[in-house]
Amino acid sequence: MSSTKSRAEIDSILSAIPHKARGPGGSAAVIKDGEVVSQLSWGYANLEQRVPMSATTVLPICSISKQMVCLAMTSLCRNPTPAMLMKDQSPWELMTAEMKRLLPHLDGHPGGELRLEHLFNMQSGIRDYWVMTTLYGAFPDQAFSISSDAPKTLDLTKSFHFKPGSEFSYSNVNFFVLGRILENVSGQSLSQLLSERVFVPAGMTTASLYINTQGIPLPIVGYEGTEELGYFPAVNRIEWAGDAGIGASLADMIAYERYLQASYSDASSLYHHNSQQQKFNDGMPASYGFGLGRVKLAGKEVIGHGGALRGFRLQRVHMPSEQLSVIIMLNFENAKGSIVEDIFKAVLGHTDPEPATHITAAAEWAGSYLDEGTQLHTSVRTVADKPGKVLIDYNRAEETFDLTSASQAECKQGEATIEGDVLTLKRTDDNRIARAHRLAKASEEAVTNVKGADYAGVYRCEESESTFLCTGEKGTLYGAFDGFLGKGPVWLMRYIGEDVWILSCPRGMDASPPGDWTLVFHRSGGAVTGVTIGCFLGRKVEFKKQS
Repeated sequence: MSSTKSRAEIDSILSAIPHKARGPGGSAAVIKDGEVVSQLSWGYANLEQRVPMSATTVLPICSISKQMVCLAMTSLCRNPTPAMLMKDQSPWELMTAEMKRLLPHLDGHPGGELRLEHLFNMQSGIRDYWVMTTLYGAFPDQAFSISSDAPKTLDLTKSFHFKPGSEFSYSNVNFFVLGRILENVSGQSLSQLLSERVFVPAGMTTASLYINTQGIPLPIVGYEGTEELGYFPAVNRIEWAGDAGIGASLADMIAYERYLQASYSDASSLYHHNSQQQKFNDGMPASYGFGLGRVKLAGKEVIGHGGALRGFRLQRVHMPSEQLSVIIMLNFENAKGSIVEDIFKAVLGHTDPEPATHITAAAEWAGSYLDEGTQLHTSVRTVADKPGKVLIDYNRAEETFDLTSASQAECKQGEATIEGDVLTLKRTDDNRIARAHRLAKASEEAVTNVKGADYAGVYRCEESESTFLCTGEKGTLYGAFDGFLGKGPVWLMRYIGEDVWILSCPRGMDASPPGDWTLVFHRSGGAVTGVTIGCFLGRKVEFKKQS
C-alpha cells in the first residue's frame, strides 16, 4: 500500500467508528487497489428484535443509486436493446425525445433549453420534487406513489428556477425522469436494466431495486432519534426508482467498489467514461456529473456520492489517485462529523494545514441577508471559540469559512466577501455568484410588535396548484400548505426583518428535508399582495394573496 498505515492500523481506524458515531449499527470498509484492506460491521440491524448488523444485511443505498442508473444509461447508449434497434434514431436521440414527452411544459420553454445531460449532471434548473411535496400539502410520513402521485408532479413542473446548464442544484426529479426514460426507451424495467448491466457484472449478488421504502428487506430498520432521547423506528412510505431505490449489503458494495477500481484505468469502461469531469454551458468545470460528486478530501480529488433516507445515512467515495475507497452504511441519521473524510485522512496520514487564527473578522460580517437572485435568506455569524473563521448558513447547513483577511474568507465550496451591507458569495460548485443585501435587524420589541395581521391570509400559486395559509398574530405566525397531496401540517414561522420570514421545515418526505423556507412578502400601496416562497432546492415559487 502507498499509505503509511498498515492493515492493523486501518483495522484500528475502523474500530473507532462505533465510538465516534454512536448509534444503532453500521458497516464500513476500506478498499485499496481492488482488495479489501479492512471491513467492520457493528451494532444492530434491528434493536427491537436484537438482530445484529452484518456484512450481508441489505440496506437502502438511496441516492448512491443515481450513479448506477447512469452506468445503465451509458451501457444502453453503447449496447441498445432490441426495442431500441428497431427505431431509426440513436439511443441519445430516443432518450432526448422521451425526456421532452415526459416534461412537455419545459420543451421550448423561454427559460432555457433543457438537454439530457442537464438531468444527470444536476444542471436542469428543475425544482426538486421532494421539497415541492411540502407545497403540495404532504405530510412527511405519508405515502407517495410512483403510479398515482409522481405523474402529477411532472405535470406541475412548468418552469425552471435557473437557466438549464448555467448552475448546479440537486434535483431528485432529474433522476426519476431519467429512470422513466430508460424504461420507456429500452422496453425493459429499471430493475432488469440494473440487474443485467450493473449488478451482475459487478458481482452484487444480493443487490436489487426496492421501489417502496416500506418494502426494504428484513431485518433492517432505520432509526430516528438520539442516544439522549432514545431511538425509534423511522417511518418511510414513499416510492422511488431512479433517484434512489436500490438495496445492497456491505458485501455488495465491496464487490461494486472492486469492480469500479478494476475498470477505472480502462478508458473504454463505463465507469471511466462516467467519472470524467463535466462542464457547465459556459465551459466552467462542474463538480457533479453522471450521478457522481467531485470534491477534495485529504488534499486529493475524490468521486462518489452519499445516500439518505429517514433513518439511514450512507456514503461511498473513491480516490482514484490512490485507488483507495471508503464505504459507510449506517441505520441511523445523527452521526456527528464527516466519517468518510476522517477515515481518508487517517489512512493517508494527512493533516490539514492550520488556518490563520490571528485574523479578526470585520464587524460587518454578522447578520441576516437576502440573496437577490434566489430570494433566499443567508445568515452569517462569528463565534469567540473559532478565531479566524466566519460561519455562513447559505445552503441548508452552516459552513465554516477561514478568513483570509478581515473582510474575505474561503472554504471548499467557494469564497465570501463582505463590503458594508453587501455579502458576496462566489460558489464554485454551484457556478454562481450570490449577492445578498443585509436585512435590517429586528429588535426583540420589533418582533413582538410586528403587524402579523398584515401577513395573515390565504395565498394561491397557480403553477403549483397549491395554497398557502398564514395564520397568527404579531411576531408569532404559522404556515400550512394545501395541494394535490392533501392538507399539510402547520409549520412555525419566525420573523427575520423587513418583510422577510422563515418557515421552518425540519422534516420532509425524503432526506434531507427542505430545512428553512424563505418567505419574502410583497406590498402594493402598503398592503401585502403576495409572497415569494423558496428553499435552496425549490426557489422562487410565487403566491398571490387572495384574502
